[in-house]
Amino acid sequence: MLTLDPDLASVIDAYRLCEFATLGKDGTPIPWPAATIRQPDGTLLLTTSIAFPQKAFNIRRDGRVALLFSDPTGSSLDNPPQILIRGTAVCPDEIVATPEGTEAYWKMLYERQPSSRAFARAPLRWLMDWYYLRLLITVTPTEILTLPTVDLTTPAQTTSAHLLGADELARRPSAVLGARNASGDLVLTRTRPVATEDGFAVEAPEGVVEGPAALMVHEHDEHLADLMNVLVRGQLTQGPEGTWLLKPERMIEPMPGRTPREQIATLRARRAQTRKYLAQRGLERPKVRWDRLKELQG
Repeated sequence: MLTLDPDLASVIDAYRLCEFATLGKDGTPIPWPAATIRQPDGTLLLTTSIAFPQKAFNIRRDGRVALLFSDPTGSSLDNPPQILIRGTAVCPDEIVATPEGTEAYWKMLYERQPSSRAFARAPLRWLMDWYYLRLLITVTPTEILTLPTVDLTTPAQTTSAHLLGADELARRPSAVLGARNASGDLVLTRTRPVATEDGFAVEAPEGVVEGPAALMVHEHDEHLADLMNVLVRGQLTQGPEGTWLLKPERMIEPMPGRTPREQIATLRARRAQTRKYLAQRGLERPKVRWDRLKELQG
């Protein structure tokens, strides 16, 4: 177990979210925004709902993961460094419907994201119980790196390129690149993608190799509201003079849509995925401990 420097530990604790990457079936590093908390034994705890089980499936197939702390929105940090943690993860196929044993995680989430308290109130319990049917992900760090600070205040760029995801990426000043190095380790870094006719030109750190890769943008306010994230998957290739290009193949937008109809469709899809996860395992729907969750909200 690596020992985390106290100064770095305080920076990690202040970040509201990190970018957490697992490996897809084809070896693509897939980063998503996630909340994490350090545990007394030095591991990191994350969770995912069974309505969003892909991270769990990826970990059970290949436990190599990476976490990048790079967006300090809401942290009160002034120009903090980026912190990259590589490690191995486990995610048992055990659904947790009670906060017992993870009280610190839920207290942290309710404090950072006050709007999530509404999910546990009577009017929304039937619709949102899937949110509380969680799988626990425990990451054991194997490498911790400090990276330079990235300026997230630069205005977004406009683009006329007809690339998949170009409009979404252009509206944000930076994106997180998920790639791999020659040893197969996951690489996460902030970059400023520029749309060209052939793909997104990106800056990649030394050691990155060609292959499946992804660009992810996400944003939130100081209370983890107005969440948005988009993932563009594709192939990373090296051009002349050390330039890199990601050629997009697929775009994923997992967050609820902007219109009421889109939001209702998202809720239905999440409930359907929850039923599927339980049915494939022959499980009854666990009962959420609403009383314990209410106590943790204070």
